[in-house]
Amino acid sequence: MYKIAVLLTCFNRKQKTLDSLKHLYLSLEKVKDDISIDIYLTDDGSTDGTAVAVAENYPNINVLQGTGSLYWAGGMRNSWNEAIKTEYDAFLLLNDDTNVYDTMFTELIETHAYSQKKYGKGGIYCGPTMDKDSKEYTYGGHNFTNKFLAHFTKVLPNGKSPQSCELGNANIMWVSKNVVDEIGILSKKYIHGLADYDYTLMAVKKELPVLVTPNYLGNCSDDHTNPYKTFAKLSFKKRVTLLHSPVGLDFKSNLEYNRQHFPVRLPIVYLMGWAKVIFPTIYAKRHSNL
Repeated sequence: MYKIAVLLTCFNRKQKTLDSLKHLYLSLEKVKDDISIDIYLTDDGSTDGTAVAVAENYPNINVLQGTGSLYWAGGMRNSWNEAIKTEYDAFLLLNDDTNVYDTMFTELIETHAYSQKKYGKGGIYCGPTMDKDSKEYTYGGHNFTNKFLAHFTKVLPNGKSPQSCELGNANIMWVSKNVVDEIGILSKKYIHGLADYDYTLMAVKKELPVLVTPNYLGNCSDDHTNPYKTFAKLSFKKRVTLLHSPVGLDFKSNLEYNRQHFPVRLPIVYLMGWAKVIFPTIYAKRHSNL
């Protein structure tokens, strides 16, 4: 039997969090003889009663209190740091706005078996998600088409077998114990985003398998808004604030990500970041990314 730690973080999305947990347990029903789970959920200062509702509905969940400023990466690290105090076979990173299918655990187990057979070791397995209404791909795995320009393409599930990827979203992400033993958990250098991309790239560099499962494993809407739609209309001071905001352009994390993985790009990324603030109209029109 696999012993799995499920890791989540949440902030003021009570109903979405409860829905996500409900679907997680439905998926577990399919494999309850093969998998046991412990859930670690960091509530980062929610004011909508999320922590209380989770504790009332799921008293066995380990609800951890955040500082109110952990954001996504910090919240996930908080959950993970608590989980690694106990021995687990793997860790499942799950976004609290993701509703997994009842086939999720079955497919992850099969992908793990594939990884062990093909590579002789466990790895990271990214479960693709789609929008519930449009049925379009939202999150999963990606491969670079041009590393210097930071261009990449989606790895769409093929319905047949796992596929390798370089970048993975942690909306649904299985991390085998041997991966944690070798590269640790999410880096402390990331506040909100990019921590999952950094993690999968570290695994690739260590020649650890990073795979996309054969099929979609859940529903999750792409709720990322484009900051450039109103960027040019903001005052200079507010543009600087947005540049540094973890839920804005997250300049610090972008610089760290490029320093770690694409150092040749670092001066360009730095200059482009400030160019966006100084000449916002140009970048607003192009909808550029850092």
